[in-house]
Amino acid sequence: MTAPQATPGSETSTAPRTLFEKVWASHAILTREDGTALLWIDRHFVHEGSFHGFGMLEHSGRPLARPDLTIAVADHYVPSHARTEPIRDPEVAGMITTLRRNAERHGVDLLDLDDPRQGIVHVIGPEQGLTLPGLTVVCGDSHTSTHGAFGALAFGIGASEVSHVLATQTLWQRRPKTMRITVDGTLSPHVAGKDVILAIIGRIGAGGAVGHVIEYAGSAIRSLPMEGRLTVCNMSIEAGARAGMIAPDETTFAWVEGRPRAPKSDAFAAAVAAWRRLPTEEGARFDRDVVLDAAEIAPTVTWGTSPETALPVTGVVPDPATATDAAKRARIADQLDYMGLAPGRPLEGIPVDRVFIGSCTNARLPDLRAAAAVLRGQRAVVPGLVVAGSVPVKRAAEAEGLDRVFRDAGLTWGEPGCSMCVGMNGDLVKPGERCAATSNRNFQGRQGPGARTHLMSPAMAAAAALRGAITDVRRVA
Repeated sequence: MTAPQATPGSETSTAPRTLFEKVWASHAILTREDGTALLWIDRHFVHEGSFHGFGMLEHSGRPLARPDLTIAVADHYVPSHARTEPIRDPEVAGMITTLRRNAERHGVDLLDLDDPRQGIVHVIGPEQGLTLPGLTVVCGDSHTSTHGAFGALAFGIGASEVSHVLATQTLWQRRPKTMRITVDGTLSPHVAGKDVILAIIGRIGAGGAVGHVIEYAGSAIRSLPMEGRLTVCNMSIEAGARAGMIAPDETTFAWVEGRPRAPKSDAFAAAVAAWRRLPTEEGARFDRDVVLDAAEIAPTVTWGTSPETALPVTGVVPDPATATDAAKRARIADQLDYMGLAPGRPLEGIPVDRVFIGSCTNARLPDLRAAAAVLRGQRAVVPGLVVAGSVPVKRAAEAEGLDRVFRDAGLTWGEPGCSMCVGMNGDLVKPGERCAATSNRNFQGRQGPGARTHLMSPAMAAAAALRGAITDVRRVA
């Protein structure tokens, strides 16, 4: 099977169309009466957790349809320390060995532990120029929504869907609704992409975008660098969205140009000309519109066990008694019990036992620079782990001396991978301990049994490391 021949944004239509509608239409091979479509998939990322999909493929006796559009990377279970030593956990070692065998058997490009391109899948895709505007991107990981920062339609899929894409390079999908979230105005100093998306989720809730693809728009979104946009789209899933997208613009094109797998020379110019036709047209309709004022967004942290428990750092822990219904009162009370917090307590000053700076949400070079700027010349009072999102990010940070800043502050400088975000390979938060984390989820047990996670930006995590407590970065920056 070959890809559809339509160019994204080129279809004729009388009504103004959204970015999502253009990408969807250009990839729909067949559409049923109920709107479910068979989509062509441009990029399929797999990792060591994708062995189920490969197993189903082998069981069916079918070959991999498009090895050239499949990219494998070891990231979820890889150790953040001592890469030169054998992996101690036999199950983890077996998963990585299986990924190698599957990649070799099917002719898939593998970014293995010793590969200079290795890193977290949602960091290496954009970094290598594999993620481009107008593409469809899938991976067996919920945070595939990250890639939507380039104007791609990107979403996570399950094991059976992984198998389907491996076998056909296509995927049946029910057409989602659309939501536009507009953030207009100027962001205050020390307010980053992480604060923006936490504020959005705090506003609409963890289920606020269920069944929708979000398009982020507005002057504050356009002012974000690509890394900030990646952070915003990464956490779309935490609002229940199927995907998050940001229209490509000059910032996008400049970031993509020169990437190893991006189009070159005349092909790049032609690609940019096509990408310019992708943004939502004036008058296009969304199923839902939400508007936020950028000036009202402050450095933000979570207090509970869902990203929707996000509040300005100047806020206080909520009181269950103020909730409007019994179910919400019970939910708040349960979270406070797990987190060991009392209603009315100021968020600033809540002690933390350690920090984690990393993950597919906040482990790119500007994230590390922001944390290092707060820590430079000072000493952390709690331990912490800093994990770059990829080998290229790690090498670039070391070239700038950022690793020395972290080490001098008393933090550990690790090897690229998912690490403490998902509590892998011993990178755990002990039961009852609090962690100031730049990752994307604060679920119960996410960083280890009984772990208590507070989500925040890299600069805020660095400030927490210096004070040993949740701290408004504006006080120390």
